[in-house]
Amino acid sequence: MRSQFNNQLKDLNVKLIKMGAMVQEIIEMTIKSLTTLDLDLAKEVVVFDDKIDELELEIEMECMRLLALQQPMARDLRVIGTIMKIITDLERMGDNAVNISKETLKICEDKLIKPLVDIPRMAKLSEAMVIKCLDAFMKEDIEMALEVAQDDDAVDEIYERIYFELIEMMIEDPSIIQQATRLLFIGRYLERIADHATNIGERIIYMVTGELKEIN
Repeated sequence: MRSQFNNQLKDLNVKLIKMGAMVQEIIEMTIKSLTTLDLDLAKEVVVFDDKIDELELEIEMECMRLLALQQPMARDLRVIGTIMKIITDLERMGDNAVNISKETLKICEDKLIKPLVDIPRMAKLSEAMVIKCLDAFMKEDIEMALEVAQDDDAVDEIYERIYFELIEMMIEDPSIIQQATRLLFIGRYLERIADHATNIGERIIYMVTGELKEIN
């Protein structure tokens, strides 16, 4: 029975990593669609998110079956609970990527009011945070999970810079208000993706130590 449980848990881990890789890909897709104003790619993001949602449901159902049939205790229970929490945060990251693409679809007909530098930087940092979280989960590495909070601080700093820059631009030229507001939304969605990565870091620490605490 224990061997069967371990094999099922390994299968869950594999699917979790696959879901994380899909989230990483959807972040890349949505930012590429924005920087190139690629309408078709922005639409693909919405379809791709459906696949992430399907995998989330599949993992959740397998977690529920393990809980019902194996009745895990102590640390095994924390591992399964952590997986269920992680997939929720990953799914919400996908939703935020979709929200970015929806804003891109509204911007597509217009020329960008400024070259996009900070927003792609935010996306790269957020994407790297996803990778680091998954690595921390597989290695059960507390220090790596804590590093995610520091990365989140860097994302927040960039978002703050974007916010004040766009506000100043809108004051100087009210005609750009609509697009600048959409870019603010996009920055906010990326900031939320980073927040979800931080949530994952917290759950990994709980999984390893049994202590749940905020890391940022």
